[in-house]
Amino acid sequence: MSKEQTEKLGQLIALDKELQSIQDLDILLEKILLNARIFTQADAGTIYLREKDKLTFAVAQNDTRQKRLSPGEKLAYSVFSVDINEKSISGYVAKTKEVLNIPDVYKIDSAKSYSFNPSVDVSTNYRTQSMLTLPLLDNNNEVLGVLQMINSQDAQGNRVAFDADKELYVQHFGNSASLALERAKLTRQIILRMISMAELRDPKETGAHVNRVASYAVEIYERWAKKHGLNERVIDRNRDMLRMAAMLHDVGKVGISDLILKKPGRFTDDEYSVMKQHTWFGANLFKERQSKFDEVAAEVALTHHESWDGTGYPGPLNMSTGYPDPSRPPLKGEDIPLYGRIVSLADIYDALCSRRVYKEPWGDDKVEEEIEKMRGSKLDPELVDIFFDILEHIKNIRGKYPDAAGNAPQG
Repeated sequence: MSKEQTEKLGQLIALDKELQSIQDLDILLEKILLNARIFTQADAGTIYLREKDKLTFAVAQNDTRQKRLSPGEKLAYSVFSVDINEKSISGYVAKTKEVLNIPDVYKIDSAKSYSFNPSVDVSTNYRTQSMLTLPLLDNNNEVLGVLQMINSQDAQGNRVAFDADKELYVQHFGNSASLALERAKLTRQIILRMISMAELRDPKETGAHVNRVASYAVEIYERWAKKHGLNERVIDRNRDMLRMAAMLHDVGKVGISDLILKKPGRFTDDEYSVMKQHTWFGANLFKERQSKFDEVAAEVALTHHESWDGTGYPGPLNMSTGYPDPSRPPLKGEDIPLYGRIVSLADIYDALCSRRVYKEPWGDDKVEEEIEKMRGSKLDPELVDIFFDILEHIKNIRGKYPDAAGNAPQG
């Protein structure tokens, strides 16, 4: 074995360990695609996940297009699905479970059943050439999704075909990625089942809502963390925990009476006092701390209704009883944990954009005006600035997780 092959093997082993440590599905997908691209020197790539007889776009990366943006800005992608059949490249790979290594997608033999659709290239002013596409398979040899790398590059940055070594390495990597993906999907399903229990009690607490709130929260945190100079490894670890914790921010509502949760209108003062209890009910679900995640989940559940000016709830808890301690001053400013401040902003934004029994969804201008009004009162001013810096990306996320009727919150 050559020195280069030994180094590559070592990298594969290290990456396998890293992938197995990531719990959240979306963050894992980003990491899988990034590292597959590093191994193959690919300029761009996409992962599709299987949903019944279709492949649904999950994540994409493109270095060339990214360089056209301002620092910190992210590419926006449309959400779409591809039929699992032999007409498209990704559909063919999912259907046949074969690896396709195509030197030039514009020169595919017309006798092949699949072809390349150049419409995305046209709309993005990007030229796809070489493409390496492989299936991601679970332990039962069923297709979880499809991993696609685009435009391998040589040392000088010239576009070249994916050679046999790159194909071999990425297949080994794909096997490890599939195991991690299967585990992360199971974790996501468990979390969504917990949320389904809350949804039985509170119709607002849907999988789409919590996915949106969690996605917004992660984007806000990532921009905040980079602004404050945190290193990438710390950011990745914290994003992983925050996303899952944010999905569970209202899980304590399972302890609130249906008479209140399902009331078709605004609460009375007494009802609102009962409703506030969901914060410490949720936190107490994680009081037997087994991991850093339990700590983060408890923190988010407890503090996502605190206000920057100290007028939020529930305030500090009495650690011996697990209930709020009225003798202590309210939480305000940076005394409120960062993750609670972030999820508060994400949750408020989604609520304003969404239909409620007492209101229709607000339009973008009205939502943004209201968020601005909350700067320094309800919301952390720095986080509001970050929110507006990444607003276009936030709006793109909104369309990724539509409500059950198929409509994304309007905003």
